Amino acid sequence: MTTSLFQPTPKTRPSASGTVPGTTAPGASGILQSWDGIADGTTYLPSARENVLWGALPCAGDRPALSIDPGTDVVIDTISHEGILEDQGRDPLAYFGSHGVPEHQILEDAIELAASDVQRLSAGLGPHVVTGPIAVKGARPGDLLKITVLQTTPRVPYGVISSRHGRGALDGEFPLRAGSYSAFATVRDTADGTPSGWLPLRPGAEPSVHFPLNPFLGIMGVAVDGPQRPHSVPPGAHGGNIDINLLTAGSSLYLPVQVPDALAYVGDPHFAQGDGEVSLTAMEASLRVRLRFDIVPQDEAVRSFGELSGPLAQTPEFLVPTGMDEDLDVAVQNCVRAAVGLLQARYGMDPSLAYAYLSAATDFNISQVVDLVKGVHARIRVEDFLR
Repeated sequence: MTTSLFQPTPKTRPSASGTVPGTTAPGASGILQSWDGIADGTTYLPSARENVLWGALPCAGDRPALSIDPGTDVVIDTISHEGILEDQGRDPLAYFGSHGVPEHQILEDAIELAASDVQRLSAGLGPHVVTGPIAVKGARPGDLLKITVLQTTPRVPYGVISSRHGRGALDGEFPLRAGSYSAFATVRDTADGTPSGWLPLRPGAEPSVHFPLNPFLGIMGVAVDGPQRPHSVPPGAHGGNIDINLLTAGSSLYLPVQVPDALAYVGDPHFAQGDGEVSLTAMEASLRVRLRFDIVPQDEAVRSFGELSGPLAQTPEFLVPTGMDEDLDVAVQNCVRAAVGLLQARYGMDPSLAYAYLSAATDFNISQVVDLVKGVHARIRVEDFLR
């Protein structure tokens, strides 16, 4: 039996103050420390050391950090691994301070985790910090766990984009020098007042290149069966590090439940990511999220989606089946098969016609090529099937 690394912290605050229950907003400094803005009555899971795993994902034997009823909204803090890793000094005060970030704008939970006794590299663990697991009462293998993203709120006004480990798309060409390379990105408004990510054209220059922010969680998953925690990097049927940038607020992810109560978890927060995530990371930065956890019973799941063998996302516009494999060609094939099966189950579409429709009307996007197991997702327009 595997037990959790840490014991859970209380989920209520004796004298919390806030605005509207369940909502959060950064303080005047643009920082959301643990408990900032959390109103009384909010179901909240902070990313305190007791509530996170660093480098591994939950398995069947892990003790939940929180237990909830289906349909519950939960506010969850996440910590980005960028700025706390060993090749960055495992000292966020020093690392972010070197980029001009004042101490009060550095997250206290990140400082605490970096200073902890968690032995990551010697244990062969991954880089990601995951918050959880969360037990969703009554979820059983065969059901689907539906995680709906209701709100994403940046906890800091900066992020980091890195290339390391020989796992970028241009392994052997980048980084240009030995070791790792990390670009510090800031958040500021464009001329029209839109918050955006910013990078300079050259090291040391003023930021002049801007890009849209679309915050999402790179890791959303359920615990695997058995006593062994998975490495945090490769995604799989359990979800995990799927890095699908469509999973912004208003979207949902369906995951086949593998263990009783699902034991869900989230992490790897992003402010922005292009499809492919080619340098290894995108704009990694800590988020506070509000999620709803629902159970789709097995019979309803099969009627709606067929027999899912892996994650399925849904946005207001798209159904998003996925395919994964170490070989990108096989990942594409797996995604196409999943898409054909989805159209058969949901709409009763003939498989040959479904295959033809997908070729004519559906984009197949590379989710990421850098996480050992490569990911592909399809964007099937829901409106095409509305009469």
